[in-house]
Amino acid sequence: MKGLKSVYICSDCGAQSPKWLGKCPSCGAWNSFVEDVVKDESKTAQNPRRALSARKASGVATPYREMEMPTYIRTATGLSELDRVLGGGLVSGSVCLLAGEPGIGKSTLLMQISDILGADRKVLYVSGEESEGQLKLRARRLGVRGDNLLLLVETNMERILDEITRVRPEVVVVDSIQTVYSDAVPSAPGTLTQVRENALALINLAKTENISVILVGHINKEGGIAGPKNLEHMVDAVLYFEGERQQSYRVIRAMKNRYGSTNEIGVFEMTDKGLSEVENPSEMLLAGRPKETPGNCAVCTMEGTRPLIAEVQALVTPTAFPAPRRTSNGIDYNRLCLILAVLEKRLGLRFSANDVYLNVIAGLSLSEPASDLAAAMALISSLCDRTVPDDLVAIGELGLSGECRAVSNLEIRVKEAARLGFTRAAVPAQNLEKRRFSQSGITLHPVKSIFDILKLLSPQEKQQ
Repeated sequence: MKGLKSVYICSDCGAQSPKWLGKCPSCGAWNSFVEDVVKDESKTAQNPRRALSARKASGVATPYREMEMPTYIRTATGLSELDRVLGGGLVSGSVCLLAGEPGIGKSTLLMQISDILGADRKVLYVSGEESEGQLKLRARRLGVRGDNLLLLVETNMERILDEITRVRPEVVVVDSIQTVYSDAVPSAPGTLTQVRENALALINLAKTENISVILVGHINKEGGIAGPKNLEHMVDAVLYFEGERQQSYRVIRAMKNRYGSTNEIGVFEMTDKGLSEVENPSEMLLAGRPKETPGNCAVCTMEGTRPLIAEVQALVTPTAFPAPRRTSNGIDYNRLCLILAVLEKRLGLRFSANDVYLNVIAGLSLSEPASDLAAAMALISSLCDRTVPDDLVAIGELGLSGECRAVSNLEIRVKEAARLGFTRAAVPAQNLEKRRFSQSGITLHPVKSIFDILKLLSPQEKQQ
């Protein structure tokens, strides 16, 4: 077609090349070039980007003191777990990108949110993947009332923008951004150019009309959001919906949030009636925990302002291979290697002759170093066949010299452990030296180095 050309675009930085390159010369990313068809702007009178991204703004700077704040700056979604991740609710004029594996529950979550918000807000749900009958079937299963909820089955961006202008909703949900296309962009739906230009049009509309927009994004085989990387820079919040499809629990975490913290998580459970909130995830994570078994240790980790009690399991067994195997699930592999090196050097334990498997129950990922002490106790417990007391929780970071470093929010962690029935806690001695605090119902064991944790382990034969 006249005026069109085929180019290769880097999905990370947007750099263009007339031929495919293994490494992007602009950002250095490997295998990031994707073929796309674009319009040669030098031969066209109108730039298609201007047709989609034109704003109603006058282009004149406004003094800060003359700016007005909207009557409502945040809108609660009705799901406290999601509001926690967003920082209090949806912000007026913000654009949120929700991504996750296929079938994880993104559309179910957004349909429930749309129903709750529809009680006092006008909500427009745009679907490019399902028909009206399929949407009605899901809504009936979830018990959606439909007050002030409008459904639109459309994939053309121009018609979607016209309908938003006509209806004037306060919240817009687009499921999904990869299915939407624009007549002004000659590429196929889902290509880098289409995703970028259509997202930019919705962002401009949201900022101009103070509409809260939620976009659903697909992910690629590497686990990243499909489309250009600058899509994540354009939006105000990026949420990942995580979880195993074989399990009923789901976790939402923020990778980016301009209006709140990125450390909070929301926990949900998938049921036949939709997603239900899990207000006490610690009890869920400890459900079915074995008693008096070597290789198990409880830890209290912080996810933002929320303390979570998780279970760390270790299995150390003699290896049958020249090079012993190391497997870690839920704890960084390099962190596992560091802990093993410290235990071998300082305590003289021979992990080099054993295969080591480390796992965090329920698929939870422990990213903070405060879980080092629990991982070390679980490893020693499995190797030496000594049990960690079931009523003990371990909190602390290990250094290369074997010392136990102080952690933050220790009082909050200990209170959570005491609430769930733990009577003892192994904590860094530095925290007790800096601040003395009393906890009713729980005994604190100060740990200066890894030598101190050996006193807390009981021989297996005494437990039987």
